[in-house]
Amino acid sequence: MISKRTILSVISLIIPVAFAAAVNAQPSGSTKASLARGTVTAVGEKKVVVKTEKATIDALVIETTTFKRLPPDNLSLKAAKDSKLSEISVGDQVVIVGTFPKSKTDMITKTIYLVKGSDLAEIQQKQQQEWRTRGISGRVTEVNPETKEITVLIPSVTGAATTVKVTPKSDVKYLRYAPTSVKYADAVESKFSDIQKEDMVSALGDKSEDGTTLKAEEILTGAFVTVAGAVKSIDAEKNEVTITDLKTKKDVTIAVNSNSLVKKFPERFAQMMAGRAGGNGAGGARPPRSGNQRRAGQRNASGGGEGNRSAGARRGGRRGGMDINQMLNRFPTITVKDLKAGDMIAASSPKGDDPTRLTAIKLLAGVEPFITMAQMRARSGGSRGGVSSGGFSIPGLDSVSF
Repeated sequence: MISKRTILSVISLIIPVAFAAAVNAQPSGSTKASLARGTVTAVGEKKVVVKTEKATIDALVIETTTFKRLPPDNLSLKAAKDSKLSEISVGDQVVIVGTFPKSKTDMITKTIYLVKGSDLAEIQQKQQQEWRTRGISGRVTEVNPETKEITVLIPSVTGAATTVKVTPKSDVKYLRYAPTSVKYADAVESKFSDIQKEDMVSALGDKSEDGTTLKAEEILTGAFVTVAGAVKSIDAEKNEVTITDLKTKKDVTIAVNSNSLVKKFPERFAQMMAGRAGGNGAGGARPPRSGNQRRAGQRNASGGGEGNRSAGARRGGRRGGMDINQMLNRFPTITVKDLKAGDMIAASSPKGDDPTRLTAIKLLAGVEPFITMAQMRARSGGSRGGVSSGGFSIPGLDSVSF
């Protein structure tokens, strides 16, 4: 999925040729040329305000400033077309060649390379549609290193889970979520051997007619964990909530940030869904895994996401019933302040080094019916521990953000 960070990175890679030419053309002793890249936050008569990763700068436009517009689906200098200041808008992505003669925040511009935010949004919309029609998302249940086949379980809110066999194409692109981020833009290059059982996976490619196999051109994986339990304490200033984990009986602190999706199940809907899960035999006792989401970031991731879902964009996963993340997005949005001690919540998070501290991709309240159903099933099966390890199912929790 194309992202703003990707756009800026690619432009910065193709510009050095022009940048070197600009440096060579400078008179001896003149101020050294520099690069700045970021998002346009304001446009004036003779300047463009740009927010970079480290600062906000004023890109000052002079008579000799040139403007080049790049299409986001063809980021090459050959594809660049002449542009002008009036075409630049808030939200556009720019990379600027220029100088800082006096101040580190005032840049005299030589060339402004522009990718329109509207162009980027159009491309992202097309990619999202492609993922809806050509993509899947679910949980890895088996990895065969000899045949390079990945078995993926894709659940449905309204139907039985389905299984898809994923095989990589010869030119497949492997990505894996970074340990500290659920944004697609932060995903790092990976390889087949990094994929593990129980990973969450999103794959894009050619599906068979019956939908049971997919030849993948892109495979994105990540290791995630799901926890559930009663709220023990809330720290509104830190945006954190501490629960007693139903599985381990230990305290877990869950941090919520701008990329977290925080929702509450409507009570009647949760009761209805829990009742359906209870009637689906053993399938209702499986850990929740699901379809697609942009990160609250977005991934955001998730979603995540980004991104952000971040990272982000929505992944496919609509086989056999309602899209889980579309369902979640319709639920009421809440904050940590809306929770109180004793509330039952559940959350999914990237796996980290410290199992007692997690950062939520998703945090869902109103999950009591699902927990109650799991406890009833555990008791009927002879378990005395309430909810056994991996013994609860909450729709949508393990969707990945990007």
